[in-house]
Formats: sequence, structure tokens, C-alpha cells
Amino acid sequence: MRQIILDTETTGLDAARGHRVIEIGCVELVERRPSGRVFHRYLNPQREVDRGAAEVHGLTDEFLADKPLFAQVADEFLAFIDGAELVIHNAAFDVGFLDAELSRLGPGAGSIASRCSVLDTLKLARERYPGQRNSLDALCKRLGVDNSGRDLHGALLDANLLAEVYLALTAGQGEMSFDSPVVAATSGEAALASLKLGALRVLRASAEEAAAHETRLDAIAKAAKKTPVWRELAS
Repeated sequence: MRQIILDTETTGLDAARGHRVIEIGCVELVERRPSGRVFHRYLNPQREVDRGAAEVHGLTDEFLADKPLFAQVADEFLAFIDGAELVIHNAAFDVGFLDAELSRLGPGAGSIASRCSVLDTLKLARERYPGQRNSLDALCKRLGVDNSGRDLHGALLDANLLAEVYLALTAGQGEMSFDSPVVAATSGEAALASLKLGALRVLRASAEEAAAHETRLDAIAKAAKKTPVWRELAS
């Protein structure tokens, strides 16, 4: 399964009033593990950035003046996301802005929904934690994700944080560490054919690996508000 964790920064809050995308950050997951592929671009919006928006993300008119237009990076961006599931926090906001940018390219560009499925982590969080704050910062704190470097919003920074939040929020079905490589899938028959009798060894976890495993189980227990099945089986 290929997923793209996506975030944007914009000149303001309302695409219908002509506000534009000024930063796109994407992180690719394959089978719930980071592939190492990212897409990150700053964009010239051809309009001023609202003061309130600049206070949130720190992107100024001067900084963006020499950056490419969305039309100049659109093909590369669309190739990166095509066919994937997009994972976005408050998806309606980002998708609305991206669809507005695509509409400026003409009908041939289509829409986000015509290219990708979309999973909204804000909706997931509200289902898991009804009545609680479910901003990205609140979820990082609740799920034990380190966001200490987030003084300002940034699309790529927030996409990386959201990737960790998403994995924790979905019950830790995959490895959270961004140091884990993507391993190509191998059929069971092919794997068995490659084994020789007596070649299997039992590998024991090191003390460091065991400690990391316990830390991971603590995060899962905190997110799920119950004892992880691994601890129940071990008891």
C-alpha cells in the first residue's frame, strides 16, 4: 500500500477568496514504512501573504518572490501523488486549496479526488478522542511524538510529524521509526524455496532493541487506552 502524508502552507485561510498554496510537503510511506521519498516545494503565489498567515508559518513575500509557480511544479507533484492514498490532517482545507490550484491549470488537470483517495486524520482523531483537542500539536503531545522543533508551521516538518501521529493513531500497525527501510514483498512460496534445512537461526533482541520495543508498547497503550495484545500474550 502506498500512502502520501501531505501538508500545505497558504497565503491565507480561504481559497475561494483567491488565497494560494505557498508550500507543499509530502512524505511517502510504503506498507506503512517510510520509503525515503519526499516532495517539497516552496511556491510563488503571485499575491501577498496575509500577515496572520505569515505569523503562523514564517514565509514572507520576499522569500517566495523567486520560487517557482505551482504550474511549473504541477506535473512533478501529480506524478508523486498519483494513485496513492493521501493522509492529511483537516483534509478539506488542503484538498480545497490544491483543487483550486489545479483548476487554474485547466480541465485536463482534474482534481485530487480523481487521482487519489484521501484519509483525514482529524476525523480519525475526533472518533478516537471525542470532545478533546485534536490539533496536530495536541496529538503529538497525547501520542508521545516529539514536536519540540515546531516553533513555526512548515509543510514538510508537519508532514513528518503527521506520519508519526498517523502510525500511532492507527494502533501501531507498522513501525514508527523513520530509520526503518522499506523491504520488498516476497511471496511465501519463493521465500520457502530459498531456505535450506538447518539455515534458520533464532535471533534474540539486544537490550537496546528490547527497551525500544517497550517504549513502543507504552506509546500504543497510551494511544489505545488499553494493554497492547503483545503484553497480554507475554503475561
